[in-house]
Amino acid sequence: MIRTTLLASGLALASTAAFAGNLSAPVVVAPVAPVAPVVVPTADWTGFYAGAQYVTGDANLDDGFGDFDLDLDGYGVHAGYLYDMGSFVLGGELDYDKLTVDVFGTDADADVLRAKAIAGYDLGSFMPYLTAGVAKIDVEDGGAEDTAKFYGIGGAFQATDMFRVGVEALRHQQDDFDNSGFDVEIDTISLRASFTF
Repeated sequence: MIRTTLLASGLALASTAAFAGNLSAPVVVAPVAPVAPVVVPTADWTGFYAGAQYVTGDANLDDGFGDFDLDLDGYGVHAGYLYDMGSFVLGGELDYDKLTVDVFGTDADADVLRAKAIAGYDLGSFMPYLTAGVAKIDVEDGGAEDTAKFYGIGGAFQATDMFRVGVEALRHQQDDFDNSGFDVEIDTISLRASFTF
């Protein structure tokens, strides 16, 4: 019996020593602060819009012997439709400007009606774009009228879901405008405001 008790005690001591060798210091894990998710601003440019613009610029008339620079300014309205395809935005627009042209100290009125194609890039609430098309230019004083090609760049910013502001720069060109012998080049910059619906 003494022998059995000694044997059991020896086995207990051996197992305790074996387990003691496997014990290690506890690992302390520091708390990790949660990381806020990155939110990318998104905006949907799809839909109809309409608004108004203020226009300023200048016109250059060249008859081959000399050229003349004329200042112009005015106001207008526009309406169009855009389709947002994710990264790219395509659309079309009609706009009309009523301009006053300073012709050697005398004001002349001109009407400009444009049909535009628009190709933009969706950067969230901001969209830079390229535009090109055809403009009908009617100079009321003198009765001259003709069409001109134009191209340009612009940018639009969505201030709210229903209101946008932007700026647009266009260059119009027409050789021998209304058979006058003058090649016409018109540069305009417009500040625009639009409502979406």
